[in-house]
Amino acid sequence: MKHIFAALIAGAVALPVQAQEQVDITIASSHPLVVPWVGFMKSHFMAKTDEILAEGGNYQVNWNEAFGGQLYKANATLSSVEEGITDIGWVFSYLEEAKLPLTQVSTNTPFTTTNPPVLLSVMSDLLETNEAFRNEWEQHNLKVLGLTGSDLYDIYTKEPLTGIDDINGMKLSAPGVLGNWLRGTGANAVDGALTTFYTDVQTGVSDGALTLALGAIAIKLYEVSPYINRFDVGVAFSGAVAINADTWDGLPEEVQNAMTEAGKYYTTSHAQDLIDRHEFVINKMVELGADQNPPVTVVAIDPEQRTKWANMLPDLAADWANPLEERGIPAKAFLAEYMAALRANGVTPTRNWDQ
Repeated sequence: MKHIFAALIAGAVALPVQAQEQVDITIASSHPLVVPWVGFMKSHFMAKTDEILAEGGNYQVNWNEAFGGQLYKANATLSSVEEGITDIGWVFSYLEEAKLPLTQVSTNTPFTTTNPPVLLSVMSDLLETNEAFRNEWEQHNLKVLGLTGSDLYDIYTKEPLTGIDDINGMKLSAPGVLGNWLRGTGANAVDGALTTFYTDVQTGVSDGALTLALGAIAIKLYEVSPYINRFDVGVAFSGAVAINADTWDGLPEEVQNAMTEAGKYYTTSHAQDLIDRHEFVINKMVELGADQNPPVTVVAIDPEQRTKWANMLPDLAADWANPLEERGIPAKAFLAEYMAALRANGVTPTRNWDQ
């Protein structure tokens, strides 16, 4: 009997460990990994998904990485995920006004908040509770996993500014809907993205750019626009890491749960990073551009100029909401809900766009 038990134990020990099931996923972006929110797709979303699945032991993702515009450019981020050109991708909502109209609420209410974690927390809650907002993404065959935002926007120029009046007559690069932030200032918006700003300024297509520090350092914008004019315009909701809904529906529940948790981790980590790195990055650009001619210089703009700029703008929120209402899209209610949620989180807007 002893020999029989010994044989059974030996046989049990010899049984092979069950192999993890392999799940193939393509993950892509229009922008390179050096751009922080894209880099976080790899360092935070992918890594956290792998970590969670490793604990379960049943599944492993084989990631096919196509970052930096290998599959598509900035003008096709939504359609490329929608059509399955990639399974997961960063959707750049600034360039998708027509398809994601309610998503533009923060870009049509500038000077509202300078706090990325609060902004992304509010947008995350609205995705859960506001059906019209959620459907706006889901109707394009997308499942949102993680949200992205901006750090503070400033104006990068070839010559220093003394105030907002100085941009009158200038051509300033700005991404999509953010060109509206220049309405009423006399400046002309040149549509573009981080992938085009450097060349546009270098070749004279624009005189500078309305952009954010974490993006500017990634593309070395300071080399051609060495004056960082600190207006601290505010932060905005810029898009989402999303997965093709058909891909999502075909995933095992354990993988779905891992990606859901990883998406939340990505959002909170990215939001905090926007705060942690903003000042560091601005100082780093000054350091990197110290020996160029002219050297990189931070221009401290009087805070009153920020308020002046906000009040120079037309009623952007109404100009955005009214046409949507005519199409049956509840933009006014969404605007009110958004602004109320920000105030409930301690935000005091420079301009009350809902009033």
